[in-house]
Amino acid sequence: MENKAISRSLRLLSQLMELHEHNPFKIKSVANAAFKADKLPFRLDAKSAEELAKIDGIGKSIAAKITELLQTGTMHETEELRAQTPAGVVEMLGMKGIGPKKIAIIWRILCIETVGELYYACNENRLIEAKGFGLKTQEEIKRAIEFKLAANGRFLYARAEPLAHDLSQALLSWAKSFDGNARIEIAGALRRRLEIIDELDFVMSTDHAGQAAACLSEFPDVPLVSVSETHFSGQTAEGLRVNLNLCYPADLALELFKQTGSAAHVEAVLAKVQAQAFDSEQSLYAAAGLAFVEPELREDAGYLDMAAANTLPGLITYEDLRGTLHNHSTWSDGVHSLEEMAVFCRDVLKLEYLGICDHSKTAVYAHGLYEERVAAQHREIDELNTRLDGFRIFKGIESDILGDGSLDFAEDVLKTFDFVVASVHSNLKMDEEKATARLIKAIENPYTTILGHPTGRLLLTRAGYPIDYKKVIDACAANGVVIEINSNPLRLDLDWRWHRYALEKGVLLSINPDAHRNEGFHDMRYGVLVARKGGLSKARCLNAYGLAEIESYFEHRRNRRNM
Repeated sequence: MENKAISRSLRLLSQLMELHEHNPFKIKSVANAAFKADKLPFRLDAKSAEELAKIDGIGKSIAAKITELLQTGTMHETEELRAQTPAGVVEMLGMKGIGPKKIAIIWRILCIETVGELYYACNENRLIEAKGFGLKTQEEIKRAIEFKLAANGRFLYARAEPLAHDLSQALLSWAKSFDGNARIEIAGALRRRLEIIDELDFVMSTDHAGQAAACLSEFPDVPLVSVSETHFSGQTAEGLRVNLNLCYPADLALELFKQTGSAAHVEAVLAKVQAQAFDSEQSLYAAAGLAFVEPELREDAGYLDMAAANTLPGLITYEDLRGTLHNHSTWSDGVHSLEEMAVFCRDVLKLEYLGICDHSKTAVYAHGLYEERVAAQHREIDELNTRLDGFRIFKGIESDILGDGSLDFAEDVLKTFDFVVASVHSNLKMDEEKATARLIKAIENPYTTILGHPTGRLLLTRAGYPIDYKKVIDACAANGVVIEINSNPLRLDLDWRWHRYALEKGVLLSINPDAHRNEGFHDMRYGVLVARKGGLSKARCLNAYGLAEIESYFEHRRNRRNM
């Protein structure tokens, strides 16, 4: 075993000891030995236990641990401490810029047990409220997590998109140095708006393809290596793979089509056409006897029957949104006040209403509202609504779904809200049967208006609990419950792969930012992109309703409940 590996093992042991508040002198002894082991000019695995004990900075106790490690591949003390520590917390110990003391606060005080939950908490601004944490520390932790995720070569759409646009502009500027008519188009998974991006795909059209091919290895931003005569590949500084395909201008539409759709979609469409040159993608689909299929819908051949019958859905746009539901203010764990959020929505976003859904009482970590604070918040909302001309704040709550599926407020409190978002935030380790039953019981509660982030997933970091999607969606259809598309780029939950089934069952969807600050409202754009991927139209989106229409919707639900 290399000295570096021994050093890492000792360092982990010292971190776990500090996390569990062991004797400080023993912690320091193990930590010092870890540092020493990495710097020694000879191999430790070549020494006997007696020889190890004589090394300055090692000693008899540490020598015994190293001997055990060399003989068994582990140390029992490490394994005992690891067994007492959530795997996600152990993973945090491997991150740069955050030590065991801060991780102990994150774990024990903030009840965060995974890197994904930590990243989400950074986005929600929750860390700055803990002792020893400030905005600078929170941002450093967020960057460290992003670096860790990038090391795996996979990126959230929201992080990959600006990288793609910057690279696209750099490529275009470079190409125009030898061809003023050159064009660069983004293709692949990013153009299809996949939630996780593994690589960036570009198409470059130029009359000087030979010159471009000869020079791409010298492109300063990302040196591109030839894979074939027209295909080049490289990697960004952030670790994202890049593919570039060259073509002549007359072939741009066909090449962009080929590099955008999935293999199944491209093959199915091209089987229907004879020509090989098209002036646009629209003309290519027309030659195949199909209506134009938006890039978001090109994952497979699933929408081609609708394209042939000219019955494709008119996909929702960001401009179709008239209001925003499921948002958090300073009443719980938000950054901005009710009034600040309302004014921002009205004056900056030009929306007609704000649905406030601060956390309920079970979410103690997020300063959830008890009954007395609910009443006080409602009084503030009533007062603000008298002053916000042409705009309305709706009284909502994000009510925790408890372990048995019940909501954490009694009926006399629930009936005071205009709408209720029901979400799971605790006890996430469930099998499919348990999770499905828990959600369905909450859905059947007559006060549940919207099912929030149905699986609790955090992309790239937490898979979410398994559910029987069809049973959950069918229950929403039977009980008139809307399903949220949580627009936070880490969630994008309900998964777009189940939007079409929900829409076929008559379920409304709602594009909710889950905003904890004014900047968070902009996440609705990511919700729109993934909603388009799922085939959502304006008519089937709750927060595309105008103010009068959604007031009528909430009133109808109240009347039906009281029948």
